[in-house]
Amino acid sequence: MKLSLLLNNVVFSVIKGNTDIDINHLVYDSRKVEQGDVFVCLKGYNVDAHKFADDASKKGAAAVILSDELPVSCGTVIKVDDTRKALAQLSANYFGTPANDIEFKIALTGTKGKTTTTAMIKSILEAAGIKTGTIGTLGIVIGDNIYKTNNTTPESFEIQQAMRKMADEGCRALVIEASSLGLKWHRTDAVNYDIGVFTNFSDDHIGDGEHATLEEYLECKKLLFKQCALGIINRDCTVYDEVIKDAKCPMETFGFDESCDVYASNGELTRKPGFLGVTFDVGGYDSYKVNVGIPGKFNIYNALAAIAVCRHCGADRDAIQAGLERARVKGRVEPVETGGDYTLLIDYAHNALSMENVLTTLRKYEPNRLITLFGAGGNRPKIRRYEMGETSGRLSDLSVITEDNSRFEDVNDIIEDIKVGLAKTDGKYVVIPNRRDAIEYCIKNAQPGDIIVLAGKGHEDYQEIKGVKYHMDEREIVADILNSAVSQVIPE
Repeated sequence: MKLSLLLNNVVFSVIKGNTDIDINHLVYDSRKVEQGDVFVCLKGYNVDAHKFADDASKKGAAAVILSDELPVSCGTVIKVDDTRKALAQLSANYFGTPANDIEFKIALTGTKGKTTTTAMIKSILEAAGIKTGTIGTLGIVIGDNIYKTNNTTPESFEIQQAMRKMADEGCRALVIEASSLGLKWHRTDAVNYDIGVFTNFSDDHIGDGEHATLEEYLECKKLLFKQCALGIINRDCTVYDEVIKDAKCPMETFGFDESCDVYASNGELTRKPGFLGVTFDVGGYDSYKVNVGIPGKFNIYNALAAIAVCRHCGADRDAIQAGLERARVKGRVEPVETGGDYTLLIDYAHNALSMENVLTTLRKYEPNRLITLFGAGGNRPKIRRYEMGETSGRLSDLSVITEDNSRFEDVNDIIEDIKVGLAKTDGKYVVIPNRRDAIEYCIKNAQPGDIIVLAGKGHEDYQEIKGVKYHMDEREIVADILNSAVSQVIPE
């Protein structure tokens, strides 16, 4: 590939050399530079890659792209105003503008609900026969394959690379979680999204390495509506008026008011063994009932957002109803089939706040008993353990205390800290340090109508002990326990 083609639609100046040269790979990590590559100097919160520019050139980089003027020994040096912004367009060019080969490009921003809404949209579109790839908290998901990423919204290079793979594998739709930092650092650039969604807004991500103020946090979220053909926003969002005022695209709404383009009414919790969800009537552009397979009335908002999106992608009523009923989010109040008359869920809740939210939601389903299995991470502030113990003791009928990434601490010491919080409540608890044994205890002692939450691991498939990550998937453990129980039954 010629460097001149890689630089298409990028505003730049040539400091040294020329652009009529052949290049091999586009790289933004100096450790991966090889002969003939183009190295882009990114500025991060902790590290400025400009200091590695000359090292990259000595490794054989054919060109270096930077925003600061500094001496570099390689043949061609290109200057741009913002290397992060440039990387997005460079990556799009490098992978052959994959956005052009994907029919529906959907981006979601907001403080909460992005991951769940992404799963709902994917489920609906695939029920409509539209193969869909996603990028977000769970990684890059294409078909049955999951590729882990370091951030909810990965670097623009990884996004464009993923889009190319999606297009090549027949995906007609992309759904991406556009975090505030992803928008701020131009990771989502070089894509004109067909639909952008704003789920909600609350105080979060303020501090070192993130956003200086709540106002800056909101301004970064609003950037999404400068690169969308259509915006969709929660009408009940506290910043609705400000977002609408500054949007650069037409906007539609969802919520509980009949003035919304898509609205909900008659919301009710639904429950049966192995299933917790919510049902409601859809109004606005059409009228019908949906049954959502994810618990909590707050998920009505997420379902409405998904409906509002998918109706623009050709999904009919049947696809929307089927997609929402079977929608699941790995590791987020995820049901695991047991065949019993109780409900077993896996959830990522690993601090007091997330545990409070999950357990409060599940309490509304009036279980016979609410049983919470959890541990706490090693080499982390002890106050988290106290708070988790107190929260579970207050909201659970039984807490089962076990291990969860003890790292370089003794699991028994961590459990003692959790018990400090439990002692502030009247909650009952048992201690079973080995997590597999703890899960088996919960299953073997389950009673009709119980809700059991395996909290803390969620989508993680490992247990970290003494610096080593051992494979451990709770879904596999549950299946193994149930299969062992069946094999131990003596036939008549």
